[in-house]
Amino acid sequence: MDAWRFNSDDARFAEFFDHAGFVVIENVLAEPAVAMLVDSVSSVIGPDGYALRNLLRSVPAVQQLAASPEIRALVEAVLGPDAFPVKGILFDKTAGANWKVAWHQDTMITVSERMDRPGFGPWSLKEGVHHVQPPSEVLAGMMTVRVHLDDCGPDNGPLRVIPESHQHGLLSAEAIDNWRETRPAVVCSIRRGGVLLMRPLTLHASSAAAVPGHRRVIHLEYAALPLPNGLHWANC
Repeated sequence: MDAWRFNSDDARFAEFFDHAGFVVIENVLAEPAVAMLVDSVSSVIGPDGYALRNLLRSVPAVQQLAASPEIRALVEAVLGPDAFPVKGILFDKTAGANWKVAWHQDTMITVSERMDRPGFGPWSLKEGVHHVQPPSEVLAGMMTVRVHLDDCGPDNGPLRVIPESHQHGLLSAEAIDNWRETRPAVVCSIRRGGVLLMRPLTLHASSAAAVPGHRRVIHLEYAALPLPNGLHWANC
């Protein structure tokens, strides 16, 4: 088994995650739970949709997923019992929406309202929700949980990550190029019902799928602390 791949009952994943900035956990959700999630998100996104924001507000089944014992056990092992979900997004790669994503860090969070504060910016507004880049220490205290609703092999546009890149804060474009050119990437193939855990500051990318088909992923973000200076998580 790959060093970065663990079974759901293996508590050693948290130590690996802390160092590498990512880990794959197999067999987290049973097939009936995955099938229910597929039905729930499909009814909202429609047959031609490929992405959907604000899942924590719009899809009750995703709210339940974010609070489920299976997911909470993974989150609490890293962030502790006070962790809470702050964002939910659905991604799908199909023949009609088969994109590639360049190497990047996830640097934006969602907040309930815009309040200009030192260290926070730039700002944007997407589907009525305020997004802002916070100081790197906010991002360093978060984690991402990517729940796979379909098998994702090498031909399906899987996420690629560069281990340990999260340890160096917000990276410039030049620094990202240097990491990409000097450090090997890991291709995170994962089975339906498995979960990829990642720090937002871990460098990651994905190619277009060589064999387009559903590659549905529920992307959940968690934090464990309130935001400073009067700002509040949007919890969307």
